[in-house]
Amino acid sequence: MTSATQSLTGERADLLAMLTKHRHFLRHTAQNLTDEQAGLTPTASALSIGGLIKHVTAVEYGWQRFAVDGAAGMNAAAGSPEDWADGFRMTESETLAGLLDRYAEVAAGTDELAALDLDESYPLPAAPWFEPGASWSIRRVLMHVVAETAQHAGHADIIRETLDGQKSMG
Repeated sequence: MTSATQSLTGERADLLAMLTKHRHFLRHTAQNLTDEQAGLTPTASALSIGGLIKHVTAVEYGWQRFAVDGAAGMNAAAGSPEDWADGFRMTESETLAGLLDRYAEVAAGTDELAALDLDESYPLPAAPWFEPGASWSIRRVLMHVVAETAQHAGHADIIRETLDGQKSMG
């Protein structure tokens, strides 16, 4: 975090503390894995730990762009349909270290959002999963990123436990 985000208090500090906690759990699941292990899909799901880190990074970046530039920013961050299809899997050209480095870069940018006006809102982009005409505040964006990260950290924990028995908690 930068000095601007380190001095945050109250709601802003709480949002960042929760996000930091769940990011830690997600990163912890990748600890000491090889690239091959990070790309494995050992459960009934098609998800891998590397793929989850890649997905959370992309989603967090999209919301980051939304909070700064509205729907146009999120749409620009979305990339091509091919990018979306590969967004849940670790490709052969990717490394776990590279995915974790990119995640750290994006996380630093998202942390900066807590210093913005949390009441600032933008209309959501047109998409079947968004309510037509709805707007989200930066506060809601940050809450969504916390929820998304927590959910996928849980998925990663199950995958890691299946791989070698390691658990994030317990």
